[in-house]
Amino acid sequence: MQYLAKVQKKAFLGGAELLLLAQRQDETAWELLSSERIVETSNLIAFQEGHLVLVALDGLNQIERVEDATPWVLALVEQYLAYGVTPQALEQEIERAERWRQSLTLKSQEVDRRALETAARRDEIQELERKLKLEQEQLEVRRAELEALEARLNAAQEGSEQN
Repeated sequence: MQYLAKVQKKAFLGGAELLLLAQRQDETAWELLSSERIVETSNLIAFQEGHLVLVALDGLNQIERVEDATPWVLALVEQYLAYGVTPQALEQEIERAERWRQSLTLKSQEVDRRALETAARRDEIQELERKLKLEQEQLEVRRAELEALEARLNAAQEGSEQN
């Protein structure tokens, strides 16, 4: 686990007490430690009291590596603070993204509602087309029946006129 620490007290033979300030949670997130936590090393370190360092601890809380935090801090300044990225700016961006997400959700729901309405109208139209087709078929049958009846009547009239 990686920590940001401050060299608190140098020991006589080169070791030191390191005050852990923050713990790395993942690639982009750090958490400030709420309680004071000190680790000691008897290994020789080249940093003076008050110097910020990055400390890697193993599973038994033994110091694996201590390195200067200056390049890391300067990279943070360059990447974030040089462009005015502040916690407030990030919060505003998060709020803006949340409003955008909510807007997209509403639009998506509206599109889904319209799609359902369109599908219902399509079903209604298909049902009307089916009914019209049935009525047309029935009318065709009736017309054929009428034409046949008319032909028989005409034939019967011609037969009665000949007699």
